[in-house]
Amino acid sequence: MKMQPLIVVKDVESSSRFYQKLLECESGHGGSEYEMLLVNGELVLQLHAQDVHEHEGLFNESYPCGNGVILWFRTNDFSNAVERARSLEVEVVSEPHINPNANQPEFWFRDLDGYLVVMSGNMGDML
Repeated sequence: MKMQPLIVVKDVESSSRFYQKLLECESGHGGSEYEMLLVNGELVLQLHAQDVHEHEGLFNESYPCGNGVILWFRTNDFSNAVERARSLEVEVVSEPHINPNANQPEFWFRDLDGYLVVMSGNMGDML
């Protein structure tokens, strides 16, 4: 089984460009209503426009984007991931640090829609 998260965003094309740079991934669909983002051909994230109502009851515009979700990505190149995130001028929530509970480097920030995003290294990696 694999997770294939789908998040609701205000602007699919802007969010797609953001995540393509952040995750070094590519578009697998494209368009203003829906996007599939792929790493080495594997789906890692789906983006769906908030104002498209083809899925009745799925999206509620009274809830803000980013409500209650943390997008957590593990990378083998933590330093490079932090540089990419900073180049996107993200809102930093927690500077790069070692999480003592997980014994891994982490960088917490918000994306264009306010989703909390964590880039983490591997357990035992140092900053």
